[in-house]
Amino acid sequence: MLNTYQDRGIIKWAAFDALNGFNSMLKEMKYRMGQTQKPILSEDELESLDQNLKQAMIEQTEMAVTYFENGYSKTTFGKIKKIDYENRLLVLTTYEKINANDILNIDIL
Repeated sequence: MLNTYQDRGIIKWAAFDALNGFNSMLKEMKYRMGQTQKPILSEDELESLDQNLKQAMIEQTEMAVTYFENGYSKTTFGKIKKIDYENRLLVLTTYEKINANDILNIDIL
């Protein structure tokens, strides 16, 4: 005997996406719930950060920069192209501009 069952596929799940904007609202809520406060660095951490920054600038070595942006810690890689003291920006060879106040850690690679 042949099985005549035919699956409706994606149609049977369409009811769960019936509310307009529900999925985008859910993504935004997850994003907001994952946000944290900016950590406050101790004097020792700031001193270590300063030493690593000077070393990376003098030796022109690749570094990993961890910084805080919009409630999340992010990491990028590159060499120092320029330090803008007036605007307190660190410009990398990848043309990323990072606010000096937002830098959490610098690791020399």
